[in-house]
Amino acid sequence: MHFAVCDFLLDLVQNSVEAGARTVSVSVTEGRGLVEACVSDDGKGMDEEELERAKDPFYTDGLKHSRRKVGLGIPFLLQSLELAGGSYGLSSRKGEGTRFSFAFPADGLDTPPLGDVAGLFLSAMCFDGDYELLIRRKAEARGVDYEIRRSEIIEAVGSLDDAGALVSVREYLASQEAS
Repeated sequence: MHFAVCDFLLDLVQNSVEAGARTVSVSVTEGRGLVEACVSDDGKGMDEEELERAKDPFYTDGLKHSRRKVGLGIPFLLQSLELAGGSYGLSSRKGEGTRFSFAFPADGLDTPPLGDVAGLFLSAMCFDGDYELLIRRKAEARGVDYEIRRSEIIEAVGSLDDAGALVSVREYLASQEAS
């Protein structure tokens, strides 16, 4: 279930990795009364028909998630955006990739909490596959502003299969959030 904005973002990143993306970009910005986020990739992309089906909670292609009978991530996000008075943009080109951006009103009664940003980024780095993850984060009121690449993290700590490395990365990401 999706309880926070970070839950929606992790689902979108997983979609990108499973769509064969070599590069996934994630941005999360808090400012101007909004919580804005975007996930873009260079994965397999979708045509117009597939884009419409991605919004249907009772559709799955049966390939990406072979054990699932429904695809709820995007429909849940769209429902949450509608309830909170948010907005979104979804675009894709077959063979080129997909971009999903959205914004929630920061002080909206129905806006989900942002969630664990450091945990989101750590989890997004740990999906199986050879992909680059580019993270852009900004929280204007707290002076948070940073960019991180998955490849640089792996170069610094080694494999993300190692528990010690994961602890170090988690601590580093939390320090960036505390800036």
